[in-house]
Amino acid sequence: MFAANLSSATDRFYDFAVQASWIDRLTIHLGFDPAKLSIDGVFHHLTEIAVANINTANMLALGGAIFYVATLMMRTIVPLRVIGIISIAFFIAYGVVAGAVSTLLLYLFSLPVNIIRLRQMLTLVRKARSSAQGDLSMDWLRPYMTPRKYKKGDILFRKGDVANEMFLTVTGKFLVTELGIELPPGRLMGELGFAAPKNRRTQTIQCLESGDVLSITYETLLELYFQNPEFGYYLLSLTSERLLQNISRLEGALEDSKAKVQQLERASPAAAPR
Repeated sequence: MFAANLSSATDRFYDFAVQASWIDRLTIHLGFDPAKLSIDGVFHHLTEIAVANINTANMLALGGAIFYVATLMMRTIVPLRVIGIISIAFFIAYGVVAGAVSTLLLYLFSLPVNIIRLRQMLTLVRKARSSAQGDLSMDWLRPYMTPRKYKKGDILFRKGDVANEMFLTVTGKFLVTELGIELPPGRLMGELGFAAPKNRRTQTIQCLESGDVLSITYETLLELYFQNPEFGYYLLSLTSERLLQNISRLEGALEDSKAKVQQLERASPAAAPR
């Protein structure tokens, strides 16, 4: 019963489509005879139209469209920018050959933006690589950071707090209270919270001398990470290096404490038995 109703509805829709005047006008406009319409005929006619319209301008536009579609399949930012620049170059050439001024101007303005963004990302990756290989400066993140001021006595964050950003000292002095270590300008603070479980702060930072810092949210770091996995790799390498430095510093402090205790024990003569 259901199949019969479906078949009847399909037949009625087909009859309506065939009788619709707008379909007839469309097929006539495309050069078809509505009474002799067939799939083979449509295919051959469209092939003839495509061949007749092959020229330099259309081929350039096709190339640009192909590369543009390719950008939609890119998962990382550097290949996306590179393919996007190639696509823009094709569309600029199309605008010149076809005399399409609006298209030409649109892509001429888009080209430098993509080139600048590509250069910024490549510079970021190069400097991140340099930092991970020994230069622990984080100045290469400055373009993505926001300035902030702190006064003497201010607490930037406390141990155990939920972390959502890290800082780069610019001026002033800051103290890691649990370790008693002063951080001069040019040092990174709060980066370990990015990799810590549940993003919890591992130390407390207090401002000893009024100064300026630059902050960057973990969300921005994640965006940079996923835009370019290579940058993410070097960022994690850098964070691991800083963690190992902190461990080494703590081990050194522990050894010094043990040595002092041993010196005190040797300096204090044992009570002689009577």
